[in-house]
Amino acid sequence: MGGAVVDDEPSDVKAPDGGWGWAVLAGGFVITGFSYAFPKAVSVFFKELIREFGVGYSDCAWISSILLAMLYGTGPLCSVLVNKFGCRPVMMVGGLFASLGMILASLATSIIHIYLCTGVITGLGLALNFQPSLIMLNRYFSEKRPLANGLSAAGSPVALCCLSPLGQVLQYHYGWRGGFLILGGLLLNCCACGALMRPLVGPKKPQDQELQAVDQAEKKPNPQKKLLDFSVFKDRGFLIYAIAASIMVLGLFVPPVFVVSYAKEMGNEDTKSALLLTILGFVDIFARPTCGLIAGMKWVRPRCVYLFSFAILFNGITDVVSSQATDYPGLVVFCIFFGLSYGMVGALQFEVLMAIVGTKKFSSALGLVLLMEAIAVLVGPPGAGRLLDTTHNYMHVFLLAGCEVILASIVICLGNFLCIKKKPDEPEAHLENGAPAEMEKLNSLPEGGKTESEQPDGVRVFSGKAMEGAEKSGGVGNPETAL
Repeated sequence: MGGAVVDDEPSDVKAPDGGWGWAVLAGGFVITGFSYAFPKAVSVFFKELIREFGVGYSDCAWISSILLAMLYGTGPLCSVLVNKFGCRPVMMVGGLFASLGMILASLATSIIHIYLCTGVITGLGLALNFQPSLIMLNRYFSEKRPLANGLSAAGSPVALCCLSPLGQVLQYHYGWRGGFLILGGLLLNCCACGALMRPLVGPKKPQDQELQAVDQAEKKPNPQKKLLDFSVFKDRGFLIYAIAASIMVLGLFVPPVFVVSYAKEMGNEDTKSALLLTILGFVDIFARPTCGLIAGMKWVRPRCVYLFSFAILFNGITDVVSSQATDYPGLVVFCIFFGLSYGMVGALQFEVLMAIVGTKKFSSALGLVLLMEAIAVLVGPPGAGRLLDTTHNYMHVFLLAGCEVILASIVICLGNFLCIKKKPDEPEAHLENGAPAEMEKLNSLPEGGKTESEQPDGVRVFSGKAMEGAEKSGGVGNPETAL
């Protein structure tokens, strides 16, 4: 009789912060890379598709847009499936869908078929992998979670640097149909990553205790589990985060889309202009794990939301300043600073959401946030393109994107500072780690956090060291209520 497998109630099992968690992190690294880099990597086939089907570039651009829309817009569906079946089965099925979509697309006879196969089927498969991988990472890591999130997020720029050149090589040797077929086989690795996501196993219990627990469970009515928990909208911290994130993505993805065209408009050749994205991605690779390390520091982690706000503000100011660039070196400097700030945002966005809503509600919260962001993702770049068509000036595009991102940083910073107030009886209500973790330990001790030792004659001796340590670390909102 082994321990019970825990997939739907992860809070019952302590996160190992290592061990098999590093295999889960490796799987998450690959999944994140495929999910974010694949919509961009597919663009290397656009010229061949234009020639094959006699369509325009804007028609082909819908492939990437549909992929991203499926990745973000199916968030609630992924949450429901994960809460019902668990992470591993959902990811295995998602890997099959992702591969099947590209294989079917290699047989396409019109651009509509590619929309349905690559956009919808492959996009759904990647979505069914991306969200569960984040949930499993949250379950396996607690103290080291900021670092784990940073390392996992680094999969996006690494995969982009690998998949784009690979796509060009495949197109040169095998054509776009052969390239799609091989990429479909490559996406089967999502199934292997899903197999790594084994549920946490609780500690083994003696057989008599296990039988007693089963009897008690049979007597108690089993409440029906919520497949999608909308109660997260009652959480002010979640509402502030969701609004700020939706505003942020309106402008966050605009500069990488337009920077190459901006460089070409200045008179630079194609290869020199494309080098800008390589510079951006290279800086991004190192920025994400570094920011994860900083976010995990003792004094930073309880205030991680403000570090996230700073990262967003940094990104927005970079956009605004870059709008004044008039030459290629200016764009190179922009890409360096944008890659740094973009990496910080990528490393912190899900770490902050995990800290706000907690482990049990994270799957539902993630799905709902991604759905809200999906609307902004579909509006942001096309809106910037419409502005460019109207003004014929890239400066206005970068100014608009920067202002939107800066507004998001103001919303999340002021919202948390003004609306999330600590109550004397509710210190650090949502954060699960860092200083609040000390509070949990404190509450489990007798007499409001005083340690006690049992003397041979039965006299209990109390010391205030635990209380002093918690007060210094900021884990106690009001010492009087704890005594």
